[in-house]
Amino acid sequence: MPANILDGAATAEKIRNQVAEEVARRIAEGKPAPGLATVLVGENPASQVYVRSKHRACQQVGMQSFAYELPETATQKEVEDLVRSLNADPNVHGILVQLPLPSGLDEERVLGAISIEKDVDGFHPVNIGRLAQKGREPLFVPCTPAGCMVLLQSVLPDLNGVNAVVLGRSNIVGMPVALLLVRANATVTICHSRTRNLPEVCRSADVLVAAVGKPEMVRGDWVKPGA
Repeated sequence: MPANILDGAATAEKIRNQVAEEVARRIAEGKPAPGLATVLVGENPASQVYVRSKHRACQQVGMQSFAYELPETATQKEVEDLVRSLNADPNVHGILVQLPLPSGLDEERVLGAISIEKDVDGFHPVNIGRLAQKGREPLFVPCTPAGCMVLLQSVLPDLNGVNAVVLGRSNIVGMPVALLLVRANATVTICHSRTRNLPEVCRSADVLVAAVGKPEMVRGDWVKPGA
């Protein structure tokens, strides 16, 4: 069976257009444009690229964006104080703290300081906890797992009962995407570095999500025909 290529760029463009229409409608109603604040600590080159792309995306859809940068030497208190000031800023509707933070900073404390109403990355413990609980709804869902689900359901809308295998259990991608698959009524297996007979487990999957950050780890014979 030939591979089914999922066009992420086309899907992203469609979503951007929808968001731009919603922002324009909001402004036409006399409401302020949504505002996104980013917090970048240090000078990690990859993080700088990600942050720039977020501000560019805001500009494309008519949103406001506010960039806050702190030096790598910033203290825990300085980072948390900045987050709390953004919580109180009425022009800021969403806060993104770019990860990873420099060594020596407590990531969990920083993420926990973000107001859950502005936690657009979906990493606050309350939002993750709601995602994990049946009958509870998080205010926000981590964006990469959410994007995975949008792409997956564009070709497989009904996930009821499918066998899904997720490679990786990170807080950023692996665990949240597994929870989203459970919410879609898939039967989910989470694999990690200590999983036994990994190729065999992968071959059992109707849906296989690789979230390990290692190119070409999944080999062709790990994927069953039609998955």
